Amino acid sequence: MEPHSYVWLLVVGALVAFADGFGIGANDVANSFSTSVGSRSLSLRQACGIAIFTEFFGAFLLGSNTAETIKGGIIKVTLFADRPELLMLAMVCALVGSASWVIFASSRGWPVSTTHSIVGAIIGVGISAFGWGGKFQDLNLAIDWSYGGVAKIITSWFVSPVVSGIIASGIFLGTKYLVLVYQDNSFQRGLVAVPIYFAITICINVLYLVFKGAPGLHLDKLPPYAIVLIVLGATIIASSFSYFFYAQFLKRLIIGKETGLRWYHVFIIPCIRQPRYDNTADNAVEKGTNNIEKQEGTEENKIVQDVSSDDDSNNNKNIFQAGISIIGKKLLHGVNKEVADHDAHNNQEMHDAAIKYDPDTERLYSFLQVLTASFASFAHGSNDVANAVGPLSVIYLIYESGAVDVSGKTPVPIWVLALGGFAIDMGLIFYGYHVMRSLGNKITYHSPSRGFAMELGTSLTVLTASKIGLPVSTTHCITGATAAVGLCNGNAKSLNWKLLGWCFFSWVLTLPVAATISGGIFAFASNAPSLHPEIAPAAIA
Repeated sequence: MEPHSYVWLLVVGALVAFADGFGIGANDVANSFSTSVGSRSLSLRQACGIAIFTEFFGAFLLGSNTAETIKGGIIKVTLFADRPELLMLAMVCALVGSASWVIFASSRGWPVSTTHSIVGAIIGVGISAFGWGGKFQDLNLAIDWSYGGVAKIITSWFVSPVVSGIIASGIFLGTKYLVLVYQDNSFQRGLVAVPIYFAITICINVLYLVFKGAPGLHLDKLPPYAIVLIVLGATIIASSFSYFFYAQFLKRLIIGKETGLRWYHVFIIPCIRQPRYDNTADNAVEKGTNNIEKQEGTEENKIVQDVSSDDDSNNNKNIFQAGISIIGKKLLHGVNKEVADHDAHNNQEMHDAAIKYDPDTERLYSFLQVLTASFASFAHGSNDVANAVGPLSVIYLIYESGAVDVSGKTPVPIWVLALGGFAIDMGLIFYGYHVMRSLGNKITYHSPSRGFAMELGTSLTVLTASKIGLPVSTTHCITGATAAVGLCNGNAKSLNWKLLGWCFFSWVLTLPVAATISGGIFAFASNAPSLHPEIAPAAIA
C-alpha cells in the first residue's frame, strides 16, 4: 500500500476513536467516582472537576508508549501483512462496534468493561475476515479461544466481582467492628484509625501507579529495593501528615465546628489558634446586619430608579445574559444531574434496610475515599486510554508507512493520547451520570466508610491480580465490591438484585454484541462492490 492512502479511513477512525473514548469516560470513569458521589463525599460537579485533570493528565503524561492494539494475542496482524488497508478498515470497524456498545450500555446505566468491548470488537472482525476453524498457531485462524485469549475474559466475569467483594467487605467489616459500632466513642476511634488507613491507602495506590497505572514511566522496571524505598517513604510521609495535620484538622472542623476553616488550612492547622466564643461579637454582627439591610433597601430603590431610566440598555443586557445562561445550562447539563438522591423514593426500602452510623465518624472517611478515587482515575487514564487510541494508532501508522507492524505493538503519537484524554473527559461530563446513578445509591446504600472500602478493595484487587496474572476488570471489581459491602448490612433487602442482574447480563452481552456489530460492518465494507475492480479488496477468507 502507498503511504498516505485511504485518508478517509484515518478521518473516520479518529472520529470513532473519539466516540469510543467518550464511552470510556461515560462508563469506566463514572464508575470510579460513583461511590464518592453516591456517599455525598463529592458532588457530581466536584467529581467531574477532579476527573477532568486526573484522567487527561494520566492519559497524556503517563499513557502507554506502546499499546497492545491486538489485545493479548487475540488476533494475528501477520494475516494482514499483504493487505495493510484491510487492517485499517478492521480497526475502524472494531472502534465502531466497541463505541456503539459502550455508549448504549452507558445510556442504560450498565457498567461494562470497555477493555472487553474493544477485545470483542476485534474478535468480530477477526472472525469476519478469517472464520472460526483451525488452530491459533496456524494461519487459518486469527482468534485465540484458549485460556490465554477469550476463555480468560469469560473467567473474569466471575473472578473479578468475587475477589474484589471479599477484599472490600473485609476492609469494611474491620472498620465496622473496630470503629463504627462503638456509638459512644466511634469518632475518637476513627481519629486513631484514620492515620492508619491513610498510610494503607497511600501504600496501595503508590503500588498501583508503579505496577499498573504508569507504564510510560516504566516504574515497574526499577530494582526491588528502589520500589520498596518509594512505597515505604510515601507511606511514612502520609501517615505522619495524617496524624499531625489531617486528623487534627478534622477534629476541629467536625467536633469544634470551626466554620472559618478551609481545606488549605490542613497544612498549617497546628499554627492556627482555636477561636473563642464571644457574645459581644454576635451582637455586633447582628447590629451590622440590620444596618446592611437598611442600606440594601436604599440601594434597591436607587437601582429601581436607574433601571427605569434606561430600559433599552437593560433589555439588551438581559437578552445577552439569558443567552449565556441557556448555553451554560446546555454545556453543564451532565454535571447538574442529581445522582445521590436519584429515584430515592423507589430505593427507600432498600436504604432503610442498611445500618446507619454516626455521621461525624462517617465524615472522617470522606477524604480517604476521594483520594483513592482520584488515584484510581489517574491510573485509569494512563492505562485504559489505549482501548480507544490503540486501534487509532494502528490506523495512523499504516497511513504513514503503508505497512503493517507485525510486532502487534504500535507507538502512540502524542496527539492521539491528547485526543483520547479529551474524549474521556467529555464522556464523563456529558454522559457519566447514568452509570453513576446505577453504581451509586441504586445498588445499595452508600456512606463514606462504605465507599472508602469499595474503592480501596477495588484498587487492591486490580493491583494484586495484575501482578499474579488473574483476569480482572476494574468495572467488574467495583460492582462486586459494591454488592459485597451492601451484604455486610446482614439483610438481603439492602441490595437491588434486579439491577445487579442487569449488570451481569450486560457483561455477558459485551463480547458477542461488540463482535457482531464490528464483524458485520467489516464483512459489508470489505466485500462491497467497487468502482475500481483492479483495486477492490477481495475476501480474505
